[in-house]
Amino acid sequence: MKDKKEHLPVYGVGPIYGMGILLATVVGIALSCMEIVPVASFSVTKIPFIIIGILITVLGFVIWFKAAFRIDKYIVSNELCTDGIYAVVRNPCYSGIMLMCTGVLFIANNLYLLILPFVYWIAMTILMKNTEEKWLYELYGQEYLDYCKRVNRCIPWFQRK
Repeated sequence: MKDKKEHLPVYGVGPIYGMGILLATVVGIALSCMEIVPVASFSVTKIPFIIIGILITVLGFVIWFKAAFRIDKYIVSNELCTDGIYAVVRNPCYSGIMLMCTGVLFIANNLYLLILPFVYWIAMTILMKNTEEKWLYELYGQEYLDYCKRVNRCIPWFQRK
């Protein structure tokens, strides 16, 4: 057994997930604009979708920003970060990117593209369960399990008691 725990990689699987959903968003919108993906929109949804999209995108950016410049010091010092934005969602960088991409999809105003956020959520869940959650459990054990019981994986929400 090692005396000192190794820490997680600073970037983890984040770039893979982030680039993947960013690419899926861009490709989905491009295919929609080229009418390869059918367009299902209504003139009545255009303005509300743009407003909702902007709000979701801004929320995603705020969540990502609050996490991105905070986590490095915890990883390097090998501590489990459970405060700040991490008290609201366990994976705020990934959630923030997911929300920004979802907001852009709302702005695109194509109902068919709104299936992608569900794909993003499923991909994030599978990726986290098979990588970082295993790593964090190995490093922090019961402390991490208790944290998981209180805080959602990817949907920002108030702590459960």
